[in-house]
Amino acid sequence: MNSSAQDDVAALFLAHSDKKLEEMTGYLEACVRQLSDEQVWRRGGAHENAVGNLVLHLCGNMRQWILHGVDKQPDVRTRDAEFETGVNGGGMSASELMELFRGTVAECRTAMEKVSAERLVERTNPQPPRSGEVSVLDAIYQVVGHVQQHVGQIILLTKQMVGTDLDLTLPRKR
Repeated sequence: MNSSAQDDVAALFLAHSDKKLEEMTGYLEACVRQLSDEQVWRRGGAHENAVGNLVLHLCGNMRQWILHGVDKQPDVRTRDAEFETGVNGGGMSASELMELFRGTVAECRTAMEKVSAERLVERTNPQPPRSGEVSVLDAIYQVVGHVQQHVGQIILLTKQMVGTDLDLTLPRKR
């Protein structure tokens, strides 16, 4: 593949990744807008995560894999805290969580804008010793998939708590 084609493929991959993070942010905002602060931290049992925990977890993961692994910023993640927050009450408000999520996504999108075709094949270790070395492309792909996975869970949790479909894509007759 010539350099121009590599640049085109890289641009397509990065633009699609950017678009998916933007789309998932919209879905998450639509969910969180419908939930009270209490609902954001509600758990069905000790084995479950609250919506708030999933949002914190996504922010930590994005920060570690893209801002640390790709953009080479310091690793500041405290993964256990993502899941311990709100267990005994408290936790950020829904609006504070969304502000944190939007800010983290914006930082990641900015970092991804700087990635060249050549950088996509560079090796990084965003989560030692858990992840091992991966390519920069792998790190970005992991984050986008991870965000989609957990936003899907948040959509389901929100539907269950509000008792209705959210009409996030195409409104359907019921």
